[in-house]
Order: sequence, then C-alpha cells, then structure tokens
Amino acid sequence: MAGGGRSEKNGGGCGPCCLRFLLKLLAFPQAFAALSAVLYAASILSRWARHHELHIHHLLPDLWFACAVMAAGLLYCAILLAVYIAAEFSSGCCFYFYTGLASVMILLEEAVAHNILLNEHWIQYLPYDRTGELQNLVSFVNNNLDLCQWAALATFATQVLSLFLAMILRAWVSPTSSDYDNNEDFVVIRKPLLIAQGAPSYLPTTADPRGVHPNLWSSSMRQKYGLSSSGDYTYNTLDQNAVRPQ
Repeated sequence: MAGGGRSEKNGGGCGPCCLRFLLKLLAFPQAFAALSAVLYAASILSRWARHHELHIHHLLPDLWFACAVMAAGLLYCAILLAVYIAAEFSSGCCFYFYTGLASVMILLEEAVAHNILLNEHWIQYLPYDRTGELQNLVSFVNNNLDLCQWAALATFATQVLSLFLAMILRAWVSPTSSDYDNNEDFVVIRKPLLIAQGAPSYLPTTADPRGVHPNLWSSSMRQKYGLSSSGDYTYNTLDQNAVRPQ
C-alpha cells in the first residue's frame, strides 16, 4: 500500500506521464523565446557600453527598454524552470507557483496587446529610449507584420495550453498527495508473537523458609485422606492423641 501511495503521489500512470511530457515539450519553445529576450537585452547594453559609460544610475530611465526586456526574460525563465521542476517531480508547490505567475503574465500580455491594437499613438506614452532600439523593433514589426502576428499567436497559444495542462496536473496531484498523507496517519499496532500466560488462580500467602508451602501441603493431605474443613471432624495436629468420646 505504501508503494502504491508513492507511485500515485509521483504522478504514476499513463495519463499523467503523457501530460507531464507534453508540458515539458511545450516549455522548450517558450524557454527559447525567454533566452532570446535576455540575449537581446544583453546585446543592447553591450553596444551601449562600447560607446558610452554604463553606470547603474543610467539604466533608469535612459535604458528602460533594455532593462524591461531583461527583467521580462529572466522572469519568464524562472517561471519555465518552475514548471519544468513541477512536471519532473510532480511538485504541487511548483505547480501553484507556475499557474499564478503564468496567469499574471498572460493577463499583462493581453493588456499590452489590447492597448497597442486600439491605440495607434501608444508609443508616445512611453519614456524616451536613448538607445533607439524601441524604434528599430517597431519598424521591424511593421515590415514583417504577418510573420510577427503568427509568432505572437503561436507563443500565446503555447502559454495558454501550458497553463491549462499545469492546472490539470495540479488538480491530479493534490488529491493523491492528500490520500498519501492520510495513509501515513494510521498507527500500526503490532502484537507480540509470544503471549504471556495468565497468572495462576491461587497464590500462596506464606512460604516456608525451606521452600515448602504449608497451605499447599495441607490441602493435598486433606484431598488424599478425604478430609474436609467443613465436615464434623477437624484435622488438628495438637489433638492427635485425644480419645474420641464414646
């Protein structure tokens, strides 16, 4: 029973294994996109550092675009690491961490996409980027609009599908882990192999120093000669020589 509980807790079975494999498979293209964002931000900072002095106080607000891309990429890498650990070890805590942060990120992406599609002058509300990379990125997207739209839709669909699979696995893992914990609460009571024999019904009250029990000896003598303490005759050692009355 204990081995079965462990296998259920680890997400054993064909269904959970297939879902965990699919979840890890969907994490690879997302990890590629997250690492690409980190490398892109690092290249912006590297080019800026070759021509200008790069200090910490210059990052904000002058280099806010590179910092925002770097932070988003690192956060996305942390989220994907959590979902990979959750899928590998069926960790409920990592599933909760991933589903929470992934939901927040998807909502933020929807808000940004909604603002860009409905507001044509959205770029005017952003701080000025001294590197000029934001303008270059907008020009690239406008020149390759169809490709960027398909890439954005594919990325969004992958994120939603990964979140859906993680929610299914989280619901699958939680009941089995609680059942396993409840099984551990049972206390196993083991009986001894040798049961001690009951004490004798009679116990001698007094014992002779030589090891002879007077009560046992007198009872055996009465049974041998047919004497009884409730009869007409009494067994008295002091009156052995007395003559019975005629």
